[in-house]
Amino acid sequence: MLNSATLPRPALRRVSHGRGFWVIAAAYAASLAFSTVPTPLYVLYQQRDGFPTYVVTIVFAAYAVGVMGSLYLAGHVSDWLGRRRVILAATLTQALSATLFLVWPDVPGLILARLIGGAGIGALTATATAHLSELRAVARPSEDHGRAGLIATVVNMGGLALGPLFGGVFASYSAEPLTTPFVFFLVLLLASAIAVALVPETVERAEERPAYRPQRVSLPSSARTAFFGAAIGAFAAFAITGLFMALTPTLLAQGMHQSSRMLAGLASFSVFLAAAAAQVVFAGLARKTQLRLGLALMVTGLVALPIAVTTSQLWLFLAGGVLAGAGVGLGFRASVATVAALAEPPVRGEVLAALFLAAYAGLVLPILLVGISLIWLPSAWALIGFSVLELGLLAWSAPKVLTR
Repeated sequence: MLNSATLPRPALRRVSHGRGFWVIAAAYAASLAFSTVPTPLYVLYQQRDGFPTYVVTIVFAAYAVGVMGSLYLAGHVSDWLGRRRVILAATLTQALSATLFLVWPDVPGLILARLIGGAGIGALTATATAHLSELRAVARPSEDHGRAGLIATVVNMGGLALGPLFGGVFASYSAEPLTTPFVFFLVLLLASAIAVALVPETVERAEERPAYRPQRVSLPSSARTAFFGAAIGAFAAFAITGLFMALTPTLLAQGMHQSSRMLAGLASFSVFLAAAAAQVVFAGLARKTQLRLGLALMVTGLVALPIAVTTSQLWLFLAGGVLAGAGVGLGFRASVATVAALAEPPVRGEVLAALFLAAYAGLVLPILLVGISLIWLPSAWALIGFSVLELGLLAWSAPKVLTR
């Protein structure tokens, strides 16, 4: 009689590559939505504990620092460790962040929760983008490869859009607005982790792992100008999303005397929704046409936003956010397409991680500057400075990418 310990373990039944594609897309969207759910909740922590606005930007910056550190240290390891394993670990890291929000809701706990959550997103972003592309290629080998990239970027922006909407609903209608959102997402993230474990792997793990090294960019010298142009464009685009992720409630309250938490959530939601919708609506346009349109929309939005805050015009603030968001979606999509075309498949995850590293840097520096400047400057002047900086970055990056 065989001992139960000697019996072979039953193989874990995997879903198909086609279904696995949608499982990864859903898990990716859930993690991204969780990363933005605190947007309309920051003001509740601020009212409860009485800390100034710059503390909100520090809490938010901890998230971006976590993303950048993770991208630098682990954003590329899925190229040899495996996509599924990294995505599973990243999703569980997000669940740990949700747990911290529940058990340690003071400022140090918020900073730690955001730092850990950012680390999960940093490991997830480039890995999920690469995994989606590879799963789709197996499931639909005759399909245009750009289709998977489009879905990945729509999932990215769509997931980011859902977070503030959920946060606004919970903040406005839940009896425990600082607890319920994180219980909801904890359950959702754990369920996502279980589903991810059933997805096929697309990277063949080598018997001997390569020596570990931090992130670097492996590109031929002829492609570096285009890469850095795309990276600066992504930096500027994500700075716009960071503004709405961290400071929408503050800008609405100070500039337009609007304190509604639901309005803050809807304002952020509309920016990310516009980013996702623009990528779908204009998907048929050539990459350079998308980039030109995205630049025009971002410039228009960056001009409209400070005017809206200066004149206390809520409709113009919302419209400027939607225009800028649509531009972000198109500009970011063009940047991803540009960089993906520059990289060979064995290092595509590594190069995409470098792009996302630059993009998430845009969530740290400009937003910290705006948050600190609000100590001394009215919101309109802080927003004018932000817009001037952004316009300069876009003017520098555009020729580098458009000439590629």
